[in-house]
Amino acid sequence: MDPRYPIGKYTQPQEVTPALREQAISAIAEAPAKLRAAVKGLNDQQLNTPYREGGWTVRQVAHHVPDSHLNAYIRLRLALTEQEPTIKPYEEARWAELEDAKSSPIDASLSLLDSLHERWVRLLRSLKPQEYSRTFRHPEHGVRTVDWLLFLYAWHGRHHTAHITELRKHRGW
Repeated sequence: MDPRYPIGKYTQPQEVTPALREQAISAIAEAPAKLRAAVKGLNDQQLNTPYREGGWTVRQVAHHVPDSHLNAYIRLRLALTEQEPTIKPYEEARWAELEDAKSSPIDASLSLLDSLHERWVRLLRSLKPQEYSRTFRHPEHGVRTVDWLLFLYAWHGRHHTAHITELRKHRGW
């Protein structure tokens, strides 16, 4: 197993169905609780352990997930309210090096993730089927759909939670 991709690299479904969308929305709904369970009981030394050599610490991962998901939520709202908006990417590796991501307690980020996902899931479940084909322009990836965003972030939460759970298994935590 490649420790960078403990659940495999992201792949977009070839054919999107309402059932696949609901599975992805459910994964987003479950992500906060799963991340919280993955970090439960870890002490500061464990939180400051990289999940792999050269990788982020568990603490940085716990702060990265809400950072990334906040950006995704904003991108979704832009796609739903504007005609093919160009979104702004962000330097996630540099964000992870900011002092709050490197040293803050993770409780605030876990609470933020809870609140964010409550709204995000409510919005996703309110969409009409045609709204999933709305688009936005990513400067690095080109034109993308709401469906692409949905499936990517369903994977993203599982991906980073698995970084932590695999580290815990490997270290016997």
